[in-house]
Amino acid sequence: MASSVKHFCTICHDEGISNRAVTWCTECEVLFCEDCEKPHSKSRLSKNHKIMSSEDYDKLPKCMQEISSQCRDHKKKFELYCSFHACPCCVQCITDEHQKCQELKPLSDILKHVKSSASVQLFENDLKDVKENLDTAIKFLKARISTFNNQKTKAVDEIRYMRKSINDYLNKLEQDILNELESKFSKLKLDMTTLLQQMEQQASQIHQLQSQFTKMTQHATELQMYICLRDFEKTTSQTAKYIEDLESGDNFIEKNLEVNISSVLQSIQDVKSFGDININTTSSILQIKAGRNDQAQNVISKVADNIEIEPFLLKRLTVPKDMKTLSIYACCILPDGKFVILDHYKKRLLLFSNDGIFIRKVVMFKQIPVDACFVRNNTVAVTLGFHCQATLVDIPKNKIIQTIKLHHGCYGVASDSETLVICSYDNRCTTLNLIDMSHTILEGMEGVRRISLFQGNIYGTNCRGNKVYCYKSTGELMWTFQHHDIESIEGIEGITLDMNGFVYISSYGNNSVVVVSSDGKNCKTILSEADGILRPTGIDINRETGIMIVSSAISEDSSQETAFVYKI
Repeated sequence: MASSVKHFCTICHDEGISNRAVTWCTECEVLFCEDCEKPHSKSRLSKNHKIMSSEDYDKLPKCMQEISSQCRDHKKKFELYCSFHACPCCVQCITDEHQKCQELKPLSDILKHVKSSASVQLFENDLKDVKENLDTAIKFLKARISTFNNQKTKAVDEIRYMRKSINDYLNKLEQDILNELESKFSKLKLDMTTLLQQMEQQASQIHQLQSQFTKMTQHATELQMYICLRDFEKTTSQTAKYIEDLESGDNFIEKNLEVNISSVLQSIQDVKSFGDININTTSSILQIKAGRNDQAQNVISKVADNIEIEPFLLKRLTVPKDMKTLSIYACCILPDGKFVILDHYKKRLLLFSNDGIFIRKVVMFKQIPVDACFVRNNTVAVTLGFHCQATLVDIPKNKIIQTIKLHHGCYGVASDSETLVICSYDNRCTTLNLIDMSHTILEGMEGVRRISLFQGNIYGTNCRGNKVYCYKSTGELMWTFQHHDIESIEGIEGITLDMNGFVYISSYGNNSVVVVSSDGKNCKTILSEADGILRPTGIDINRETGIMIVSSAISEDSSQETAFVYKI
């Protein structure tokens, strides 16, 4: 389709003539009409200039059309490039603004082979990746919308099916009680009708006797009356006896029909809702390609971090007095702020509120539990040591929902909601895909006892060697940390990371919590015995809220433990 934008020849326009331009010189940055383009193309100075049609010039992005090879301020051609300010400069620009700049380079050197440079290829790949990510995300969102529609249709069907089921069931109950009513009514009516008929016969017989007796007193002889009175007395006596028998029985007891509606049905008005509509969240399965910036962060070594962390004590867990012994091997912070404690000694999982108050025992284990971590959807994973098992525990339901069996011991455990990693303490580690439960065994993880995950890497502690390791997800060692004074960090146990990649370790032997920089080069003790930390083992951080929990003995000679909660 032809362009609707009209450009006029720059040279003619300067002379007040509006001739339509047909070409654009990329070096002169001038539009030419057919007449002006001919001398330009034949001139010795400009015949080798690159020319494009005005239609192609229209297709250039607006930002490109606005870029000029001449300085807007000084009307001079750009000749140099200032690396410090990242901008081209003319000679006058250097005098005015860049006299102190040391990183000035010829612009021609900067622009040389720019189109064929690796940067252009990388940017083209970046554009392609971003476009693919957008297409993938759009496709994903459309699929989700379609899923929502299907879920809504299914929910409507379930609601209406339940309503129909309730109606059908109530109709059946109604018919049952109506049938019962009809049955009992018919029996009562039949009994009364039968009795009524019998008594009406007796009443008719007595009525006849009354009529006969009246006639007898008027017309009968003395003999006739004497003999008939005996018969009349016999009949009357039998009828009186019949009435007395009826009265002595239950024939004249008042029987009333009444209905008692079920209290459950009467309380149906107390039902305030047909049900609940919930939006449940799970981890996204959308796969987005990582950009070069993220890749660079994983490949390029960082400068050693400056550790400036000062934890602020918020609370201490309130342990019930009847829990005389509590051996905390692991602490977990749930997304809702509640705390889960793994009691190694009593083989149980305990739940505490956001305020640190004990709520309930979640589950008991037959085997001795070793470590625990939050997985997703209120699910916690617990390892069972040399039994070569790990369990997934549903916290709200208070039950084990899955048991995972491996071919090695199960000690340290960590999860990023998509992957579950379990280390064996004998140089092996298993990564499990939580979607299909496929697994990979990683070899060579030297004596790792506790682990944590961060940005695809596996961090582990070696309590015997008092070392901290950082591995790639493939098991390749990236760095090792060991303090130059080995005795200053002794008995390393728990490990976790904050949102910045700082590594927090609990030092059981030194009654301290130590932070190691994200490159494994520096460390700093942030909590010690002076802060009340004694024999810490369990440690966890909620990276979104910056809340940290650390287990601690109450006193040196006590078997009772608690946990401190900090803001970092």
